[in-house]
Amino acid sequence: MEDIDPICPLCLRPIPPEAKQSLHHLIPRLKGGKGGPVVRLHQICHNEIHATFTEAELARDFNTPEALRAHPRMAGFLQWVAKRPPTFHARSPGGRRKKR
Repeated sequence: MEDIDPICPLCLRPIPPEAKQSLHHLIPRLKGGKGGPVVRLHQICHNEIHATFTEAELARDFNTPEALRAHPRMAGFLQWVAKRPPTFHARSPGGRRKKR
């Protein structure tokens, strides 16, 4: 039986073993999420989350893959990354997150 690659809950593409990947705390550790639920994501998807949202926004409004996918900037990113192979990685542009 073949091993099936996990699916990124953000972009819904498979995460092959050779892809850059990481675990994302759905509620940031600094906002009470230590020991809480985590999801495995492509590193590029994880980077985009943290380039887009503050820790407070993640804890308050964007603590599920569904909420993250519904945000307009994330939706645009997901549409773009869907055309890339599952092992694709590039740096996310920094400094676009709103500072509060």
